[in-house]
Amino acid sequence: MDDVLIRGAEGRSAAMLGLVDRGVIREGYWADLTIFDPAAVTENATFDDPHRYPAGIPTVIVNGVVVVDGGEHSGALPGRVLRRGPRGTR
Repeated sequence: MDDVLIRGAEGRSAAMLGLVDRGVIREGYWADLTIFDPAAVTENATFDDPHRYPAGIPTVIVNGVVVVDGGEHSGALPGRVLRRGPRGTR
């Protein structure tokens, strides 16, 4: 399978920061993906209840781990802080 380059801000930002293992969907790379229908996304948070998740985002994958599945948080917390470092480091 050919590599899929994310041509939005993700790919360019990753390259500018020297994050060589991001910005491309490829085996061995870190994958942060949000699957959504833009016509269905709505905000549910309010000032009184700011921690409500939006609707219309059925799947979120962080570092290759499904974090939101069917619109429900799985409890997984695979995210990590990214720091600029030598090329090829994670």
